[in-house]
Amino acid sequence: MSRRIDVKAASDQELVAAAQSGRMEAYEELVYRHRDKFYARAFSMLRNEDEALDLSQEAWVKGWQRLKQFKGNSGFTTWMTRIVINLCLDHLRKRKRQQTDSIEQMEEQSGGIERKMPSVEFNPTERLEQEELRERIDQSMVKLSYEHRTVLVLHEFEGMEYQEIADQMRCSIGTVMSRLFYARRKLASLLRSLKAERHPPK
Repeated sequence: MSRRIDVKAASDQELVAAAQSGRMEAYEELVYRHRDKFYARAFSMLRNEDEALDLSQEAWVKGWQRLKQFKGNSGFTTWMTRIVINLCLDHLRKRKRQQTDSIEQMEEQSGGIERKMPSVEFNPTERLEQEELRERIDQSMVKLSYEHRTVLVLHEFEGMEYQEIADQMRCSIGTVMSRLFYARRKLASLLRSLKAERHPPK
């Protein structure tokens, strides 16, 4: 019999241990704490609110089913993020097979990238207000291909190494590096175009 814990005051580590012993209320607290983060991650990849909600909820179900497999070698949120990413990648592959050009033609969804892209050498918008930058990034990301957007999300947002991304996307490290290079260049071009449209020279 596991000892009772105050789920509201417990750490994630304590909640995971309690949930692994069968305490559903401990897992529910983990869901409450982190659901927005994982929804945002799914949305950044899928660009569709309903699909992001469905996939993030499915990730929580799989997380509960696989919780006994979690050994604590990484943080719980890192472990769950991998589940979310895998589900999103599988979904994108299926979507791409069904309609190969659907990614390019997707209608822009409301909302935005949950945080600005990390500063990189091509950044042409460093002086912009943060809200405007987020909106521009959002509008530009949706115009990238599935391959380019995914490699950007995994590398820039998740901090994944080239080998990890290659494993996730089932391609070579060289392909990952090439996609990342062209994705950054394409994103920079789109951001510059948007800036020019909104702030034409006087």
